[in-house]
Parts: sequence; structure tokens; C-alpha cells
Amino acid sequence: MISRTFFRHVGQTSPSPLALEVDRADGVFLYSGDRRYMDLVSGVCVSNVGHGRPEVVEAVRRQAGDYFHLMVYGEMIEAPQVLHASLLTSILPPSLDCIYYVNSGSEAVDAALKLAKRLTGRRRMASFINCYHGSSHASMSLMSDTARQDAFRPLLPEVDHLRFNRQEDLARITEETACVIVEPVQGEAGVIVPEPGFLQALRERCSRTGALLIFDEVQTGFGRTGRMFAFEKYGVVPDILVLAKALGGGMPLGGVVSSKERLDAFTCDPVLGHITTFGGHPVCCAAALASLRLLLSEDWVTRAEEKGRRMEEALASHPAVREIRRSGLLLAVDLGRPDAAERMLGLLLEEGAVSDYFLYHPTSFRIAPPLCISDGEVEEALNIVTRALNRL
Repeated sequence: MISRTFFRHVGQTSPSPLALEVDRADGVFLYSGDRRYMDLVSGVCVSNVGHGRPEVVEAVRRQAGDYFHLMVYGEMIEAPQVLHASLLTSILPPSLDCIYYVNSGSEAVDAALKLAKRLTGRRRMASFINCYHGSSHASMSLMSDTARQDAFRPLLPEVDHLRFNRQEDLARITEETACVIVEPVQGEAGVIVPEPGFLQALRERCSRTGALLIFDEVQTGFGRTGRMFAFEKYGVVPDILVLAKALGGGMPLGGVVSSKERLDAFTCDPVLGHITTFGGHPVCCAAALASLRLLLSEDWVTRAEEKGRRMEEALASHPAVREIRRSGLLLAVDLGRPDAAERMLGLLLEEGAVSDYFLYHPTSFRIAPPLCISDGEVEEALNIVTRALNRL
């Protein structure tokens, strides 16, 4: 009955959703009926601390007992927001000392674009081919995939698409460019890591032209790449940092991080330059605070690189695998053919694991388990993936 209701009354995003009915989730596992599935997706890098963490559950329960929504964001002093903002900014560079809370990654991107235009007075923007920054009208405008855009035109004008890792394209960033938005590690492009010097050259070009550099760490943030934030791996600090997904510890939350001076631009000319009703919801911020405390107290972030390398080394020699691209515990396993990658997702489900594809790399499937995955669970995951590969 519930599956029929799902297809009849819940809006769908594709003609063939996974439609796995989950009864409960715990750690790195999802449970459906009498079957257990290893989560190799983490809700697309949301569940970095795993499912059902007692600390996060208790924080949600406790805050729900105190109060839910009170007033549109920014009007009330709410302890979960203040405590989380204080802890988050304490681990970021001094120029990223203030966060504006929103509901999602797409909204955070929209707000960041507005902020860049407001601060620079410019209109042109630049993004990168095969980027993914969300599906709202503004964030969709940044895509290079016209097939996804055409049904929704007109979109935002004056967007330049640059090639990732091609320094010669950076000359297209000029004094007319308000901002450049980039994933420090491209996610939906199939885990494309920056070549040495590329992000540094991008930072230098933005500084020279006055364009604001926006890092979209919605997917890479909070330990996924082996550092709390991917930009730390490359020694490049953005002007604006966009966060979501794992930010909320499993609850819906997004954020735009910049300097207090920059974010204050939303308060005047015009007042309420960006406004959101549910951004920074106190229950979501309580979950975010508990999640961040976990990431700072456990060794999950520091061991993400080691665990990811173990997975890469174990799978790279399989005859069905053409290439593995990786950053920390974010892996793209390239099988060389779209039909093989599509079939692999079904085989993994049969063997007891949930994986996913990449929007712009159809020959690869994703491995991105919760960072809390144990050494024994890493071996179990490798066994599951190997059995599925053997059946291709």
C-alpha cells in the first residue's frame, strides 16, 4: 500500500526511482524488511556522521522539547544558531567569520550569487563545465548542461563557463566578473580533483580582477575529502564559502559563510537583501552542532584518506574497473561504459549495498560511505562491491 501511495502522491524526480522502503537506519546500514543494505551514498554526502547517532538524535529531541520555529530567520536570538555559528567559524580562517543560515545548498548558492552582485556591483558570473550547484532557477543557470536547462529557459544571463583545470581559461575572468563559483573537487563531474596550482591560479586571478571567489563545498565539506573542508588541502581561501548537506547532521540546513563585513551587505540598500523563513531552524542547528562536535572529537575526518585509499587500492586492479578517481572517502569507480555502471547499481543492491551514479559521468558509480565506517565495515563494503563487479 505505501509503495502505491509513494508513486501516486509523492512527486518524483525520475521515471524509475530506487523506491527502497527503509524501516530504519543505523550507522552505515539501512534496513528494509528483513534485509540490510550498506549505505555507500550517505544521502549524497549528507550522513557523514552516520545514521541514528545517539548524540545527534538526543540533540534533536532536546531542542524539539524547548522550541521549534519562532520567527523568520535573523529576528530572534536562538542558542542553537549562536553556538553552532561560534564553533563553525572557530575552525575556519579569520576572513570566514560569519554564517548566514538558509535551508539548502541551492538556496545557499542563490544567496552567494546575490551577495557577490551586491558587493561588486557587477553582473557577469563564471562557473565551470560539468559543475553542479543545485536545481533552483539561479543555480541551474550555472550549469553547462543545456539539455537540463532548455526546458526552463530563460535563465540568468551573463554566465561564462570555464574548463576545470585549464589555467588558460582563467583569462576570461575580467573586471566585469562579479564572482567565480567552483567546487574545489568537482562532484557530479565524477570526482575531478584540481591539478597542482590550478586553484591557486584561480585565486590569484580573482584577486587581481576583483571578482569574488566562491567555493561550493556542499558535497565536499565536513570531512568528506580527508580534511574538514576541501579548500584546506590546497591552501586556498575563498571569499565566500557555500555549505549544506553534511552541515545539518542529517537535517536540512545550508549556509553562506563569509566575513561579517560582507554579509552585512544583506542588511541595507535594500534592507532584507536576503530573507528566509526556515533558514537556521533551531532543531536543524541543534543537529548541526552535535554533528560538528562529533566530527571534531572522533578520528573519522583524519582517517577518511586512509580508508578511501584502502578502497581504491583494493578495487583498482579488478578487470572490470578502468579507473578510480578519489578524494578522501569520495570515490568514482569508472567502468568505462554507461551500461556497465547502470547495471552495477542493480547488482550492488542485490548484493546488499546502495550506491548511486554521477550526473555528468555516466560510466562511473559512487562510493561515499558515512565517515564513521569502521575498518571491518570497509572490508565488508569491498567484499560486496567485488562480488557485484564479478557479476558484470
